[in-house]
Amino acid sequence: MADICEVLKYEGDNSTFIWKHPSEDFNSLTQLIVHESQEAIFFMNGQALDLFGAGRYTLETQNIPKIGKVLNRASGDNTPFHCEVYFINKTEQMSIKWGTDSKVQYIEPTYGFPIAIGASGEMSLRAEDSRKLLLKLVGTENYLGQQKLVSFFRAFLMTRVKTYIAQVIKSNAINIFEIDENLTSFSENLHRLLIPDFAAYGVALERFFVTNIVKPDGDRQYEKFKELHFRQYADVAEAKLRQQTDLIYAQTEAQKVVIDSQAQATKRAQEGYTYAQERGFDVAEKVAQNEAVGQFTNMGVGFGTMAGVGGAVGGIVGGAVNNAIDAASQPAQSAQPPQTAQPADDMAAFKAKVEKLTLMKESGLISEDEFAQMKSKLLADIL
Repeated sequence: MADICEVLKYEGDNSTFIWKHPSEDFNSLTQLIVHESQEAIFFMNGQALDLFGAGRYTLETQNIPKIGKVLNRASGDNTPFHCEVYFINKTEQMSIKWGTDSKVQYIEPTYGFPIAIGASGEMSLRAEDSRKLLLKLVGTENYLGQQKLVSFFRAFLMTRVKTYIAQVIKSNAINIFEIDENLTSFSENLHRLLIPDFAAYGVALERFFVTNIVKPDGDRQYEKFKELHFRQYADVAEAKLRQQTDLIYAQTEAQKVVIDSQAQATKRAQEGYTYAQERGFDVAEKVAQNEAVGQFTNMGVGFGTMAGVGGAVGGIVGGAVNNAIDAASQPAQSAQPPQTAQPADDMAAFKAKVEKLTLMKESGLISEDEFAQMKSKLLADIL
């Protein structure tokens, strides 16, 4: 007969979900030690009988009622009996890798073109219903670790995950070119859908993360829509930047005009004249430069008229007119006596003089009455 075990406790590592104790011969004085994160199940004749939570137990009839009848048949407290005990590690097993074994085919919801993607990530599992997990996945095995559990779930997981990926993308209208920024909500939706599938095997899917989406980079159709997608944002950004640049340029030019106007106003204030007076001076100077002395005389424009400009400007205008008259008088003295003007020439001269008078009136150099008087005089001269 094999050695009778006196202490039963878990001796697996933390990556193990279920571990079967190698000893199968116990007596009613055997000690069972179950840690906080564990459960222990007794099997006898292929049946899962009693379930033990955290604590220290002495295998007695009152502790294991379902196999108590067997112990009662024993002739003595230390009579050995044959059973099996499985320890279930209920800690959360984290960083378990997963990934699709083929591409997920679906219609991209934003642009409506067919696309194939892959996905991968991590998940964490925990043994939730020990009895269900033993009966459905372990059977007669004496060990169930992370890799073995994932291999059990692989086919079922791939079928569910690929279906759910297509459903979540479609129902949430997730743009393939913006899916990376939606990985958190994408993962949460897949996690919620997968929880019942794992629970059917006694396993709690504590966390489920999608960490990578494999896109069909290089595919002609994919690249075409990718360019269109990012081009629209680039065009909008470029238009906004151009608008801002134009606005800054316009503001700069406007500020230049304001600064120049302020400088001109300061200059006029320092020199003692106004803008209206400056414009009147410009007109008078132009008239003085372009008209002969005879024309000024005929229009009755003299220094008294120029005095209407006012102040220092009046003296400047008068000086400009005087200089123009002197300059025009020099060649006039040596010139031949003018011939009698023809009527057509008189009319043309009259029109020109009236235009000059009108310009002077609009510039404020002469009043309405002076304009009327000078025009009447011109008219009388040609009649």
